[in-house]
Amino acid sequence: MQLKHLKTLLTPQEGAAKVTCMAWAPNNTRFAVCTVDRVVLLYDEQGERRDKFSTKPLESKYGKQSYVVNDMVFSPDSTKIAIGQSDNIIFVYRIGEDWGDKKAICNKFVQTASVTCLVWPAEHAIVYGLVDGKVRLANTQTNKSSTIYGTDSCVVSLASNVSSKGVLSGHADGTVVRYFFDDEGSGETQGKLLMHPCPPYALAWGTNSIMVGGCDKKVVAYSREGRVLQTFDYSRDRTEREFTVAAISPSGQSAVFGSYDRLRVFNWAPRRGVWDEAKPKEILNLYTITSLAWKKDGSRLCAGTLCGGVELFDCCLRRVIYKNKFEMTYVGLSQVIVRNLSTGTRVVLKSYYNYEIEDVKIMGKDRFLVAHTSDTLLLGDLMTNKLSEVPWPGSGGNEKFFFENETVCMIFNAGELSLVEYSNNEILGSVRTEFMNPHLISVRLNERKQRGAEDNKKLAYLIDMKTIAVVDLAAGYNLGTISHDSKIDWLELNETGRKLLFRDKKLRLHLYDIEATVKSTLLSFCSYVQWVPGSDVVVAQNRGNLCIWYSIDSPESITMFPIKGDIVDLERADGKTEVIVTEGVNTVTYTLDEGLIEFGTAVDDGDYDRATAFLETLEMSPETEAMWKTLSKLALEAHQLHIAERCFAALGDVSTVRFLHQTNQVADKVSQEVGGDGSAFYQVQARVAMLDKNFKLAEMHYAEQNAIDEAIEMYQELHMWDSCIAVAEAKGHPELDTLRGNYYHWLTDTGQDEKAGEVKESEGDFQSAISLYLKAGLPAKAARLAISRPEVSSNSDTVSRIAASLITGEFYERAGDLYEKIRNNQRALECYCKGGAFRKAVELARLAFPAEVVKLEEAWGDYLVQQKQMDAAINHFIEAGCSLKAIEAAIAARQWKKAVHILELQEDSSAGKYYVKIAQYYASMQDYEVAEQLFVKGGHIKDAIDMYTAAGRWEEAHKLAGRCMTEEEVTALYLSRAQELERDGKFKEAERLFATVKQPDLAITMYKKNRMFDDVIRLVAKHHPDLLTETHHHLGKELQAESRFSEAEYHFMEAKDLKAAVQMYSINDMWEDAHRVAKAHGGGGVQQQVAYLWARSLGGEAAVKLLNKFSLLEYAIEFASDNLSFDFAFDLARLACKDKIPDIHLKYAIYLEDEGKFPEAEVEFIKAGKPKEAVFMYVHNKDWASAQRVAEGYDPESVSEVLVNQAKFCFEQKDFQKAEAFLLRAQRPELAVKYYKDGDMWSDAMRICKEYLPNKLSLLQEEYEKETSKKGNRVEGLLEQAREWEQSGEYSRAVECYLKVKDDSNAALMEKCWMKAAELSIKFLSGDRAVEVVQVVGPRLSHLRKYSAAAELYLNLDLIKDAIDVFIEGEEWNKAKRVAKELEPRYEAYVDQKYKEHLKNQGKVDSLVGVDVMAALDIYAERGQWDKCLETASKQNFKILQKYVALYATHLIKEGAAVKALQLYVQHGAPPSPQNFNIYKRLFLDVMNLPDTDGPESYRMWADLRSFLLQLCENVSKSAEANSPAHGDFEQMLLVAHYYATRSAAKGVEQLAVIATKLSVSLLRHTELVPVDKAFYEAGLSCKAVGWDNMAFIFLNHFLDLCDAVDEGTLNALDHSDFIDTDIPFEVPIPTKLCVTDSQREKIRDWVLMVSMDQRLEQVLPRDERNSYEASLVATNTGLRSLPCVLTGYPVLRSKIEFSSVGKVANKEDWNKFLMATKTSHSPECQDVLKFLSQWCGGPASGFSFY
Repeated sequence: MQLKHLKTLLTPQEGAAKVTCMAWAPNNTRFAVCTVDRVVLLYDEQGERRDKFSTKPLESKYGKQSYVVNDMVFSPDSTKIAIGQSDNIIFVYRIGEDWGDKKAICNKFVQTASVTCLVWPAEHAIVYGLVDGKVRLANTQTNKSSTIYGTDSCVVSLASNVSSKGVLSGHADGTVVRYFFDDEGSGETQGKLLMHPCPPYALAWGTNSIMVGGCDKKVVAYSREGRVLQTFDYSRDRTEREFTVAAISPSGQSAVFGSYDRLRVFNWAPRRGVWDEAKPKEILNLYTITSLAWKKDGSRLCAGTLCGGVELFDCCLRRVIYKNKFEMTYVGLSQVIVRNLSTGTRVVLKSYYNYEIEDVKIMGKDRFLVAHTSDTLLLGDLMTNKLSEVPWPGSGGNEKFFFENETVCMIFNAGELSLVEYSNNEILGSVRTEFMNPHLISVRLNERKQRGAEDNKKLAYLIDMKTIAVVDLAAGYNLGTISHDSKIDWLELNETGRKLLFRDKKLRLHLYDIEATVKSTLLSFCSYVQWVPGSDVVVAQNRGNLCIWYSIDSPESITMFPIKGDIVDLERADGKTEVIVTEGVNTVTYTLDEGLIEFGTAVDDGDYDRATAFLETLEMSPETEAMWKTLSKLALEAHQLHIAERCFAALGDVSTVRFLHQTNQVADKVSQEVGGDGSAFYQVQARVAMLDKNFKLAEMHYAEQNAIDEAIEMYQELHMWDSCIAVAEAKGHPELDTLRGNYYHWLTDTGQDEKAGEVKESEGDFQSAISLYLKAGLPAKAARLAISRPEVSSNSDTVSRIAASLITGEFYERAGDLYEKIRNNQRALECYCKGGAFRKAVELARLAFPAEVVKLEEAWGDYLVQQKQMDAAINHFIEAGCSLKAIEAAIAARQWKKAVHILELQEDSSAGKYYVKIAQYYASMQDYEVAEQLFVKGGHIKDAIDMYTAAGRWEEAHKLAGRCMTEEEVTALYLSRAQELERDGKFKEAERLFATVKQPDLAITMYKKNRMFDDVIRLVAKHHPDLLTETHHHLGKELQAESRFSEAEYHFMEAKDLKAAVQMYSINDMWEDAHRVAKAHGGGGVQQQVAYLWARSLGGEAAVKLLNKFSLLEYAIEFASDNLSFDFAFDLARLACKDKIPDIHLKYAIYLEDEGKFPEAEVEFIKAGKPKEAVFMYVHNKDWASAQRVAEGYDPESVSEVLVNQAKFCFEQKDFQKAEAFLLRAQRPELAVKYYKDGDMWSDAMRICKEYLPNKLSLLQEEYEKETSKKGNRVEGLLEQAREWEQSGEYSRAVECYLKVKDDSNAALMEKCWMKAAELSIKFLSGDRAVEVVQVVGPRLSHLRKYSAAAELYLNLDLIKDAIDVFIEGEEWNKAKRVAKELEPRYEAYVDQKYKEHLKNQGKVDSLVGVDVMAALDIYAERGQWDKCLETASKQNFKILQKYVALYATHLIKEGAAVKALQLYVQHGAPPSPQNFNIYKRLFLDVMNLPDTDGPESYRMWADLRSFLLQLCENVSKSAEANSPAHGDFEQMLLVAHYYATRSAAKGVEQLAVIATKLSVSLLRHTELVPVDKAFYEAGLSCKAVGWDNMAFIFLNHFLDLCDAVDEGTLNALDHSDFIDTDIPFEVPIPTKLCVTDSQREKIRDWVLMVSMDQRLEQVLPRDERNSYEASLVATNTGLRSLPCVLTGYPVLRSKIEFSSVGKVANKEDWNKFLMATKTSHSPECQDVLKFLSQWCGGPASGFSFY
């Protein structure tokens, strides 16, 4: 947060004129300042003063000077200001919403004490503090106040939290109290929160912390629980003064504290959970800050001062310009102000959860805000200022936002659609969908108000491409799922969410009624569709027609207009709805009937009068008629009967109109007489129910009013006599009989004889009822009545009449029943048979005619067969003994098993024909075994074979055939059958037959003949795999001949004959296929070759285009050139790659050269720009003239090469003169020299060199010399030449010749020559040259061991150092010393040093001792001659001796000989040198780590270590290292060594076993020095040996844990709980190696496991009288440390022996035991221990003797 001064709102005065209080309005438009004059000044948000008003005192009689304004606050709605005054009152002023509104006092709250501070957190609640310590609440609605809580200390400050749901009060005694109106689920406590050291005048309640400042110059941050989080202390800053006021930012994440001339800014760091102080704002001469006010959007801060000044500051963390259109001001981590630069409008974007806003984007045509925090998503509409913040865990920023809908934002993320309604902080709904196109999603949120629907929020979306889901977002359930048969490409709900339009990929438009769940097709070939805004009218286009549905409830009512173009848009504005159509380049508009559109809107709004008025303006048409119908239905539902009457009148429904008119008259009459709504009158409601055909409801309305007559009258009018009589019976109506009589007469009058008969039957008049039934043509009903009533059936006349009617009506069964009733069995049987009632006939026959039963059964079966009831007929035929009929019926009924069963019981051969039928059924059902049995039983074996053959069960067929045929017959049968199948085109079946008789070649031939090559290949692969490749190749050739190239290609590829496939396509000029095949199956080379051949076949520009397409142009040129197709290469290069032409010429030339066509090759070389190649060609062929000609004509630089080659040829031909001439012409004399040299013609070479190359003459001479020296005596030649040079005065050359002399066999000659060279150089050459020669000769002479001669030469040139080095090299040390002493004394030390080095190198150490003792000692040490070294060192001083003792000890320690190193120090003493301390410590640790050293035999080693450490400690105590940490370490080591020595001595005496064990236990206290595993192992074993099993178990168990920890490499997991109250350390070094073997470890593990199973053993360490572990020096309860016993290490508590040395004591019991054991055992080790104790501790104070 940064503060930037913007302007001064109120100029400060010269003296004190305190600004008492300030406040910003919550709506950010007003700022109020109260001055010392008690006048309130009002400013606008730009800081311009716009208004003011004066405050007033409680009592005007006291005057305006009688009070001061202590605090001021705006109401939450920004229309009121509360003023807290010192004269015990709060005034609330209404200031209005606009500038200049009249100011009036609307509330006043008189108090008992002065008001000190105010906050106004809620609408009608003002919280204020009083001087008497009370915090009270004033209710502006009731004008009453009450105390919230009271304290005994003045309220000095009040602060509310960010949400204004809680209040903090600061009191003069430093108390801060918290009170919540609503703790918002935080669970934080109320009441006294904290006590600040000084009065908390500056109090701020942030989001995460409470900050307090006061007169102690400190700012303290407290947690929500009142704990101190941070303290910012400025008490040492002399420029700082007390903090007077504080303000918290609206986001609660920044705080400003005011003091003197300074504003301190603190920002909350959410990631670290602390406050960070920003750079303070310092303004000189500002004086004390008396008031602070922070604008509610966080962008401005105002500060009032003691001198009456008001300063305005800009507050922001940062400011960003977005797209040059918007300014984003980050006023806090969680708050951003977005301002439109063009319009100046602002939106405050704030995270309600106080998350840090990470980025802000403006999307959707610069209208919508999108911002991310770590856990939420902020969305906003800049136009409507609606903001939302919804939970949104981190998604990586992969969301896609769609803003097509102005009320809701659609967010797609990871296959999920989320909907966020602006101004709603919860996600409206989430669904899974993969379709992100806004045209496939439709959302409607309360877009049109509907009757009975308060919250209407619907969503339609695609589940998949063919399924739509419709969801009620408000209720949270699925309204329906629409499955479609085609993919859907557009959908949209209407504004009420009741109808859904969708279009599929076939351009069919469909309408779905969501409430009725009905889908209907509206239109085909629909290219455009849209709902008209604000209505349920649909506009669509069908090819050349504009289609309009003004009433979508009647989809069949469609209005169509022809149009020529396409609909592009739909606009509705200014009372007009226009469809915009593009017709070519023109745009045409078609205006819709606004009245019809308005009708739908009025209906949806429930305004039926307006709907009627609209319809009356329209002429009747199908659309209008549909609207009248809709309106009539809605009006009836709404009981608006007059409108319904008008609707039915328009529809021409006269009867309904008349009925409604009468109903309306009743309603109007009631309304006039009684008042109110006449439609609620019962008659009206009953008539409406009648109109709806709900007569029961109408009856209920009448019955409720006891209007029974009206109900009866209603039913009579409707001729509903049953209901009428039921009502009369229910109510006991007196006219009931009359009604029944009227009903009967009405029935007879209207010819309803049946109903009249039922009436008579119900009255008991059966004869009349029968007559009426017969009259009505209902003899069956009459028969039923006659049969059920004996009095009727006894009347034969009546029965005959009924029976005659029944027979006439063919009711035979009923007639039979009637005859049987009157015992006329014969007639009954006849009637039963005629009527097909055979069951009754058989039952009657069994009683009356038994002989007829069998016939009746057969007749019954025949009847059932006629009725197609075959299944039922079977049993009847069986009963009748008609087996064949039974079989046929069973077959017809498909009762196959029953048919087989019946058939098997037959003996008649004529039944055999049925086997085939049944077998065929079982064959069709694939029950082949049963079918086979039936075929065989029926004698149709061939049919069985055919069945198996047809089923492909060749083995069964073959097996069956084998049973009744020979093999030849079977084969012939199969082959003939196979040929038949082949002719029928059933090749697979034929193949199976061929395979069955093992004739696969015939099957192959069949397939080949029928061109079924795949099957040919399959069979060849199966039966002749060796011929498969050949077959593929053959088929490929055959298919190629038939021009079936693709199939041929397949076979060539299967034969792996790529070349044949490519060749096939190439021959047939199918280059694309050839290239494809090459690309797919060949390598890159094959593909390139095919492309090349393709291009070559095309030629010209076509070839170039092709090769460019494949990027093979350069390759083709190269390939053509390499394959001698130069013409094609030239064509390609000239057309597309001219830079390749020279390369082609060059290759062509090389080809011609190889062919021997040199002139043509010459031409091509020249065309290629390579004349030199032509020259080389002629040179190679020794055609010198042509070579010369070409070189001179085209490459002059090559002329010399031609001459050189010609010269070389002449030299080879021994024509030296010509050769020399050619070379000189070529200006190459050096070659002439070379050739003459090679030819051993040195004279000619010298001649040429002297004449043309004089500068190389000397080199040539030298070379000649070398050559001659090789051939003859070189030394004599050099001597001779040297003498010649010397005689001629060429001393330099002479010297060089002398120096060249080298003859190992004649050293004297070499010495002489070299000395001569030195002599000449000294005499005749320059000094530098002489020095060079001497420095060459000197080493040579030294090599010849002529040291004196070499030294003499050096001395002649004053090379003193070289001379000395020569003498040293010759080991002539005296000469070297003399030369140094006489000529250059500074080299004497040098000679001495070389002499020492010589002695060292020669190993003459004894001689070296006399020269350099230290060097000699170093050599002894290097050679490992330590005894000699120490002997020699001992003769020197003590310091030298100790140095080499330390070196030897270090060497021994490295070699693992720690005991030997110990003896070394025992022998030579232990000096207290700090540089030796590491050696001593390492020596101690190595001895400690030695294995198997706990026995009595190791006593001497421990005694030596103990004595050595005692001596060391005594020496250290007398040195500068006394009382240093190292000294303390050595004292501890001495104590440990003493324990080890004493334990070894005690182990040698049986009586001292307990003392030895105690020492082992005490050593556990020193495991920083002693290996921890070794210490616990030895202590455990010792305890076990003396029977201390508890301690043994604990120590050895811990030892096992230590072993495991060592294996793991860490002690972190080690359990130390057994030793918590002991002085055994936990933090100890990890041993690198265990002290025991695996077998020892396992042995211990077994023992521990055994002991752990013993329940009697108490596994705790023993305790003593201190209630502490008996071996611990430190008492658990008191912390007191006891002295250790010098014999056992155990604490000395009571009876003790004190020694003369301070701090040395012993347990009396152990001491006496040790003395007694020493005396009785005469152990020298124990005596030595006592002797050591006398040295270390002095004598015992009690006078005991050690001996």
